[in-house]
Amino acid sequence: MLRLLFIGGLIGGMALVPGARAGSRIKDLTMIAGARDNQLVGYGLVMGLAGDGDKNPVYTVQSIANMLQRFGINLPAAAVSSKNVAAVMVTADIPAFVKNGTRLDVTVSAMGDAQSLQGGVLLQTPLLGADGKAYAVAQGALAVGGFIGGTSGPGGATVQKNHPTVAQISGGALVEQEIPTEIVRNNHLELLLREPDFTSAARMAAAINLVFTNSAAAMDSSTIRVLVPEGHASAPVDFIARIQGIEVTPDVPARVIINERTGTIVATSRIRIAACAVSHGDLTINIASTLNVSQPTAMSERGRTAVTPSTETDVGEGSGRLIPLPEMPTIEKVAAGLNAIGVSPRDMMSIFQAIKQAGALQADLIMR
Repeated sequence: MLRLLFIGGLIGGMALVPGARAGSRIKDLTMIAGARDNQLVGYGLVMGLAGDGDKNPVYTVQSIANMLQRFGINLPAAAVSSKNVAAVMVTADIPAFVKNGTRLDVTVSAMGDAQSLQGGVLLQTPLLGADGKAYAVAQGALAVGGFIGGTSGPGGATVQKNHPTVAQISGGALVEQEIPTEIVRNNHLELLLREPDFTSAARMAAAINLVFTNSAAAMDSSTIRVLVPEGHASAPVDFIARIQGIEVTPDVPARVIINERTGTIVATSRIRIAACAVSHGDLTINIASTLNVSQPTAMSERGRTAVTPSTETDVGEGSGRLIPLPEMPTIEKVAAGLNAIGVSPRDMMSIFQAIKQAGALQADLIMR
Protein backbone atom coordinates (compact mmCIF):
# COMPACT_ATOMS: atom_id res chain seq x y z
CA MET A 1 0.00 0.00 0.00
CA LEU A 2 1.31 3.43 -0.97
CA ARG A 3 2.13 5.91 1.75
CA LEU A 4 2.62 9.58 1.01
CA LEU A 5 5.74 11.12 2.52
CA PHE A 6 5.57 14.68 3.86
CA ILE A 7 8.78 16.70 4.03
CA GLY A 8 8.93 19.18 6.87
CA GLY A 9 6.61 17.39 9.25
CA LEU A 10 9.52 16.54 11.52
CA ILE A 11 10.58 20.17 11.75
CA GLY A 12 7.03 21.25 12.51
CA GLY A 13 6.77 18.63 15.25
CA MET A 14 10.05 19.63 16.84
CA ALA A 15 8.87 23.24 17.07
CA LEU A 16 6.20 22.12 19.54
CA VAL A 17 8.73 20.56 21.91
CA PRO A 18 10.13 23.02 24.49
CA GLY A 19 13.85 23.56 23.99
CA ALA A 20 13.98 21.69 20.65
CA ARG A 21 15.87 23.31 17.82
CA ALA A 22 13.69 23.81 14.76
CA GLY A 23 16.30 25.37 12.48
CA SER A 24 19.18 24.10 10.39
CA ARG A 25 22.75 25.32 10.49
CA ILE A 26 23.89 27.68 7.79
CA LYS A 27 26.73 25.21 7.30
CA ASP A 28 24.21 22.61 6.11
CA LEU A 29 22.26 25.01 3.90
CA THR A 30 25.03 26.83 2.06
CA MET A 31 28.50 26.57 0.60
CA ILE A 32 31.14 29.29 0.48
CA ALA A 33 31.86 30.75 -2.93
CA GLY A 34 35.31 29.67 -4.05
CA ALA A 35 35.49 26.65 -1.72
CA ARG A 36 34.40 24.16 -4.36
CA ASP A 37 35.53 20.80 -5.67
CA ASN A 38 37.20 20.39 -9.04
CA GLN A 39 36.99 17.40 -11.35
CA LEU A 40 40.06 15.53 -12.56
CA VAL A 41 40.33 12.95 -15.33
CA GLY A 42 43.11 10.84 -16.79
CA TYR A 43 43.80 8.05 -19.26
CA GLY A 44 45.73 5.02 -18.05
CA LEU A 45 46.39 1.29 -18.28
CA VAL A 46 45.37 -1.51 -15.93
CA MET A 47 47.66 -4.56 -15.90
CA GLY A 48 47.33 -8.15 -14.69
CA LEU A 49 43.82 -9.02 -15.88
CA ALA A 50 44.52 -12.73 -16.57
CA GLY A 51 43.07 -12.79 -20.06
CA ASP A 52 40.09 -10.51 -19.34
CA GLY A 53 41.65 -7.42 -20.91
CA ASP A 54 41.05 -5.66 -24.21
CA LYS A 55 40.95 -7.59 -27.47
CA ASN A 56 43.84 -5.70 -29.10
CA PRO A 57 42.15 -2.39 -29.99
CA VAL A 58 44.48 0.07 -31.69
CA TYR A 59 44.57 2.61 -28.84
CA THR A 60 45.36 -0.03 -26.21
CA VAL A 61 48.26 -1.68 -28.04
CA GLN A 62 49.63 1.74 -29.00
CA SER A 63 49.45 2.84 -25.35
CA ILE A 64 51.32 -0.28 -24.26
CA ALA A 65 54.02 0.38 -26.88
CA ASN A 66 54.36 3.99 -25.73
CA MET A 67 54.62 2.90 -22.11
CA LEU A 68 57.35 0.37 -22.90
CA GLN A 69 59.23 3.01 -24.85
CA ARG A 70 59.47 5.11 -21.68
CA PHE A 71 61.47 2.25 -20.15
CA GLY A 72 63.78 1.91 -23.16
CA ILE A 73 61.95 -0.96 -24.89
CA ASN A 74 61.11 -0.13 -28.49
CA LEU A 75 58.46 -2.38 -30.02
CA PRO A 76 55.99 -1.79 -32.83
CA ALA A 77 52.37 -1.67 -31.74
CA ALA A 78 51.59 -4.68 -33.95
CA ALA A 79 53.87 -6.85 -31.80
CA VAL A 80 52.00 -6.10 -28.57
CA SER A 81 49.14 -8.13 -27.11
CA SER A 82 46.60 -6.58 -24.74
CA LYS A 83 44.74 -9.61 -23.38
CA ASN A 84 46.06 -8.87 -19.86
CA VAL A 85 45.75 -5.08 -20.20
CA ALA A 86 42.79 -2.69 -20.30
CA ALA A 87 42.65 0.94 -21.32
CA VAL A 88 40.78 2.88 -18.64
CA MET A 89 39.60 6.35 -17.75
CA VAL A 90 40.39 7.52 -14.22
CA THR A 91 38.25 10.18 -12.53
CA ALA A 92 38.42 11.94 -9.17
CA ASP A 93 37.21 15.05 -7.36
CA ILE A 94 39.76 17.27 -5.66
CA PRO A 95 38.32 19.39 -2.81
CA ALA A 96 39.34 22.93 -2.05
CA PHE A 97 42.33 23.66 0.19
CA VAL A 98 43.93 20.20 -0.19
CA LYS A 99 47.71 20.29 0.04
CA ASN A 100 50.46 18.42 -1.75
CA GLY A 101 50.62 14.81 -0.63
CA THR A 102 46.92 14.52 0.21
CA ARG A 103 45.34 11.28 -1.01
CA LEU A 104 42.16 11.16 -3.10
CA ASP A 105 39.76 8.35 -3.97
CA VAL A 106 39.61 7.55 -7.67
CA THR A 107 37.19 5.66 -9.91
CA VAL A 108 38.53 3.53 -12.74
CA SER A 109 36.30 2.50 -15.66
CA ALA A 110 37.17 0.42 -18.71
CA MET A 111 36.85 2.20 -22.05
CA GLY A 112 37.58 -0.78 -24.29
CA ASP A 113 36.14 -4.29 -24.54
CA ALA A 114 37.73 -5.71 -21.39
CA GLN A 115 35.44 -8.19 -19.62
CA SER A 116 36.57 -7.45 -16.06
CA LEU A 117 39.03 -5.34 -14.08
CA GLN A 118 39.18 -7.87 -11.25
CA GLY A 119 42.70 -8.26 -9.86
CA GLY A 120 44.13 -5.45 -11.98
CA VAL A 121 46.66 -2.80 -11.02
CA LEU A 122 46.50 0.75 -12.35
CA LEU A 123 49.81 2.12 -13.60
CA GLN A 124 50.86 5.67 -12.80
CA THR A 125 48.25 7.95 -14.38
CA PRO A 126 48.33 11.77 -14.34
CA LEU A 127 44.97 13.35 -13.52
CA LEU A 128 44.29 16.56 -15.38
CA GLY A 129 42.01 19.48 -14.56
CA ALA A 130 39.86 21.47 -16.99
CA ASP A 131 42.87 23.70 -17.70
CA GLY A 132 44.94 20.72 -18.91
CA LYS A 133 47.34 20.78 -15.94
CA ALA A 134 48.14 17.68 -13.88
CA TYR A 135 47.05 18.13 -10.26
CA ALA A 136 47.29 14.52 -9.04
CA VAL A 137 48.75 11.13 -9.97
CA ALA A 138 46.87 7.85 -9.49
CA GLN A 139 48.25 4.33 -9.08
CA GLY A 140 47.40 1.17 -7.17
CA ALA A 141 45.45 -2.09 -6.94
CA LEU A 142 41.80 -1.98 -7.95
CA ALA A 143 38.83 -2.93 -5.78
CA VAL A 144 36.00 -4.23 -7.96
CA GLY A 145 32.54 -4.52 -6.46
CA GLY A 146 31.40 -7.26 -8.85
CA PHE A 147 32.49 -10.31 -10.79
CA ILE A 148 31.87 -12.29 -13.95
CA GLY A 149 32.33 -16.04 -14.15
CA GLY A 150 31.63 -18.91 -16.48
CA THR A 151 32.32 -19.71 -20.11
CA SER A 152 30.78 -17.77 -22.96
CA GLY A 153 30.11 -19.06 -26.44
CA PRO A 154 28.12 -22.07 -27.65
CA GLY A 155 27.08 -24.29 -24.77
CA GLY A 156 28.51 -21.95 -22.14
CA ALA A 157 26.95 -19.76 -19.50
CA THR A 158 28.20 -16.78 -17.57
CA VAL A 159 27.18 -15.25 -14.26
CA GLN A 160 27.69 -11.53 -13.65
CA LYS A 161 27.10 -9.43 -10.54
CA ASN A 162 27.19 -5.63 -10.54
CA HIS A 163 29.67 -4.03 -12.97
CA PRO A 164 33.10 -5.71 -13.06
CA THR A 165 34.38 -3.12 -15.55
CA VAL A 166 34.23 -0.30 -12.96
CA ALA A 167 36.52 -0.22 -9.93
CA GLN A 168 37.75 2.11 -7.22
CA ILE A 169 41.04 2.80 -5.48
CA SER A 170 40.63 4.22 -1.99
CA GLY A 171 43.29 6.88 -1.54
CA GLY A 172 44.73 5.88 -4.89
CA ALA A 173 45.77 9.37 -6.03
CA LEU A 174 48.37 11.73 -4.60
CA VAL A 175 47.89 15.48 -4.97
CA GLU A 176 50.95 16.98 -6.67
CA GLN A 177 49.76 20.54 -7.14
CA GLU A 178 47.47 22.64 -4.95
CA ILE A 179 44.61 24.50 -6.61
CA PRO A 180 44.65 28.18 -5.55
CA THR A 181 41.49 29.06 -3.63
CA GLU A 182 40.28 32.50 -2.55
CA ILE A 183 37.14 32.84 -0.44
CA VAL A 184 37.51 36.37 0.98
CA ARG A 185 37.61 39.13 -1.61
CA ASN A 186 37.62 42.84 -0.75
CA ASN A 187 36.86 41.90 2.85
CA HIS A 188 33.67 40.10 1.77
CA LEU A 189 32.67 36.46 1.38
CA GLU A 190 29.62 34.98 -0.32
CA LEU A 191 27.36 32.19 0.88
CA LEU A 192 25.66 30.17 -1.86
CA LEU A 193 22.39 28.42 -0.98
CA ARG A 194 22.22 24.76 -1.97
CA GLU A 195 18.47 25.22 -2.57
CA PRO A 196 17.98 28.76 -3.94
CA ASP A 197 14.97 30.54 -2.42
CA PHE A 198 14.31 34.23 -1.81
CA THR A 199 12.60 33.68 1.54
CA SER A 200 15.37 31.43 2.83
CA ALA A 201 18.02 33.92 1.68
CA ALA A 202 16.26 36.80 3.46
CA ARG A 203 15.88 34.77 6.67
CA MET A 204 19.52 33.77 6.57
CA ALA A 205 20.75 37.35 6.11
CA ALA A 206 18.52 38.49 8.99
CA ALA A 207 19.85 35.72 11.26
CA ILE A 208 23.45 36.70 10.51
CA ASN A 209 22.70 40.36 11.20
CA LEU A 210 21.37 39.45 14.65
CA VAL A 211 24.85 38.19 15.53
CA PHE A 212 26.97 40.53 13.40
CA THR A 213 25.11 43.79 12.94
CA ASN A 214 24.70 45.08 9.37
CA SER A 215 27.13 42.55 7.93
CA ALA A 216 24.93 40.39 5.64
CA ALA A 217 22.73 41.19 2.65
CA ALA A 218 20.81 38.84 0.37
CA MET A 219 21.87 39.63 -3.20
CA ASP A 220 19.47 37.19 -4.88
CA SER A 221 17.76 33.86 -4.23
CA SER A 222 21.06 31.98 -4.02
CA THR A 223 23.68 34.48 -2.82
CA ILE A 224 24.25 36.17 0.53
CA ARG A 225 27.11 38.63 0.74
CA VAL A 226 28.74 38.92 4.17
CA LEU A 227 31.12 41.65 5.30
CA VAL A 228 33.96 40.41 7.48
CA PRO A 229 34.09 42.72 10.53
CA GLU A 230 37.33 44.51 11.29
CA GLY A 231 37.92 42.48 14.42
CA HIS A 232 37.77 39.24 12.42
CA ALA A 233 39.71 40.30 9.32
CA SER A 234 42.89 38.65 10.61
CA ALA A 235 41.07 35.40 11.49
CA PRO A 236 38.49 34.73 8.75
CA VAL A 237 38.30 31.02 9.60
CA ASP A 238 36.97 31.73 13.09
CA PHE A 239 34.45 34.18 11.60
CA ILE A 240 33.25 31.62 9.04
CA ALA A 241 32.90 28.99 11.76
CA ARG A 242 30.64 31.29 13.78
CA ILE A 243 28.58 32.15 10.70
CA GLN A 244 28.10 28.48 9.82
CA GLY A 245 26.93 27.69 13.35
CA ILE A 246 23.95 30.08 13.16
CA GLU A 247 20.63 28.26 12.85
CA VAL A 248 17.97 29.25 10.32
CA THR A 249 14.62 27.74 9.40
CA PRO A 250 14.61 27.49 5.58
CA ASP A 251 11.41 27.95 3.63
CA VAL A 252 10.12 24.81 1.93
CA PRO A 253 8.29 25.37 -1.38
CA ALA A 254 5.01 23.65 -2.13
CA ARG A 255 5.99 20.78 -4.37
CA VAL A 256 4.78 17.32 -5.37
CA ILE A 257 7.31 14.94 -6.96
CA ILE A 258 6.04 11.85 -8.76
CA ASN A 259 8.31 9.06 -9.95
CA GLU A 260 6.32 6.81 -12.27
CA ARG A 261 9.10 4.23 -12.54
CA THR A 262 9.27 3.47 -8.82
CA GLY A 263 5.75 4.49 -7.82
CA THR A 264 7.06 7.07 -5.35
CA ILE A 265 5.20 10.26 -4.44
CA VAL A 266 6.79 12.89 -2.19
CA ALA A 267 4.90 16.04 -1.18
CA THR A 268 5.79 18.89 1.15
CA SER A 269 3.35 19.63 3.96
CA ARG A 270 2.66 23.21 2.84
CA ILE A 271 0.68 22.09 -0.18
CA ARG A 272 -2.98 23.07 -0.28
CA ILE A 273 -5.77 22.06 -2.61
CA ALA A 274 -8.53 24.42 -3.66
CA ALA A 275 -12.19 23.49 -3.37
CA CYS A 276 -12.78 20.35 -5.39
CA ALA A 277 -14.35 16.90 -5.40
CA VAL A 278 -12.53 13.92 -6.86
CA SER A 279 -14.06 10.87 -8.53
CA HIS A 280 -11.72 8.18 -9.89
CA GLY A 281 -13.39 5.10 -11.36
CA ASP A 282 -15.90 3.88 -8.77
CA LEU A 283 -14.17 5.91 -6.07
CA THR A 284 -15.56 9.22 -4.79
CA ILE A 285 -13.68 11.47 -2.36
CA ASN A 286 -15.23 14.58 -0.79
CA ILE A 287 -13.11 16.87 1.36
CA ALA A 288 -14.39 19.86 3.32
CA SER A 289 -13.01 22.22 5.94
CA THR A 290 -15.29 24.10 8.32
CA LEU A 291 -14.73 26.68 11.06
CA ASN A 292 -16.51 26.20 14.39
CA VAL A 293 -16.89 28.81 17.13
CA SER A 294 -16.29 27.83 20.76
CA GLN A 295 -17.82 30.20 23.30
CA PRO A 296 -17.44 30.24 27.09
CA THR A 297 -20.42 29.66 29.39
CA ALA A 298 -22.46 32.55 30.61
CA MET A 299 -20.94 34.74 33.33
CA SER A 300 -17.52 33.14 32.77
CA GLU A 301 -14.57 35.35 33.75
CA ARG A 302 -11.68 33.41 32.18
CA GLY A 303 -13.27 31.96 29.07
CA ARG A 304 -12.85 33.47 25.63
CA THR A 305 -14.33 32.93 22.22
CA ALA A 306 -12.13 30.83 19.90
CA VAL A 307 -12.39 29.59 16.32
CA THR A 308 -11.65 25.87 15.90
CA PRO A 309 -11.07 24.48 12.38
CA SER A 310 -12.50 21.09 11.48
CA THR A 311 -11.85 19.01 8.37
CA GLU A 312 -13.98 16.09 7.24
CA THR A 313 -13.04 13.53 4.60
CA ASP A 314 -15.65 11.17 3.15
CA VAL A 315 -14.53 8.30 0.94
CA GLY A 316 -17.07 6.08 -0.77
CA GLU A 317 -17.06 3.38 -3.40
CA GLY A 318 -19.71 2.82 -6.03
CA SER A 319 -21.94 5.51 -7.43
CA GLY A 320 -21.49 8.98 -6.06
CA ARG A 321 -21.95 12.59 -7.03
CA LEU A 322 -19.43 15.39 -7.01
CA ILE A 323 -20.16 18.08 -4.44
CA PRO A 324 -18.54 21.50 -4.94
CA LEU A 325 -16.85 22.64 -1.73
CA PRO A 326 -15.84 26.25 -0.99
CA GLU A 327 -13.07 25.53 1.51
CA MET A 328 -9.39 24.66 1.05
CA PRO A 329 -8.38 21.28 2.53
CA THR A 330 -4.77 20.25 2.85
CA ILE A 331 -3.10 17.52 0.86
CA GLU A 332 -2.70 15.42 4.04
CA LYS A 333 -6.45 14.81 4.04
CA VAL A 334 -6.43 13.71 0.42
CA ALA A 335 -3.49 11.36 1.08
CA ALA A 336 -5.17 9.92 4.18
CA GLY A 337 -8.34 9.15 2.24
CA LEU A 338 -6.44 7.57 -0.65
CA ASN A 339 -4.18 5.52 1.61
CA ALA A 340 -7.12 4.32 3.71
CA ILE A 341 -8.67 2.46 0.78
CA GLY A 342 -5.43 1.24 -0.75
CA VAL A 343 -5.34 3.29 -3.95
CA SER A 344 -2.56 2.06 -6.24
CA PRO A 345 0.42 4.32 -6.98
CA ARG A 346 -0.61 4.72 -10.61
CA ASP A 347 -4.15 5.76 -9.64
CA MET A 348 -2.83 8.25 -7.09
CA MET A 349 -0.53 9.76 -9.71
CA SER A 350 -3.45 10.16 -12.10
CA ILE A 351 -5.53 11.84 -9.39
CA PHE A 352 -2.82 14.38 -8.55
CA GLN A 353 -2.23 15.15 -12.22
CA ALA A 354 -5.94 15.70 -12.76
CA ILE A 355 -6.15 18.01 -9.72
CA LYS A 356 -3.18 19.99 -11.07
CA GLN A 357 -4.75 20.27 -14.53
CA ALA A 358 -7.96 21.52 -12.92
CA GLY A 359 -5.98 24.30 -11.24
CA ALA A 360 -6.84 23.11 -7.73
CA LEU A 361 -3.36 21.90 -6.73
CA GLN A 362 -1.45 24.93 -5.48
CA ALA A 363 2.03 23.51 -5.89
CA ASP A 364 4.61 22.54 -8.48
CA LEU A 365 3.98 19.07 -9.90
CA ILE A 366 7.26 17.46 -10.96
CA MET A 367 7.25 14.24 -12.98
CA ARG A 368 10.33 12.01 -12.94
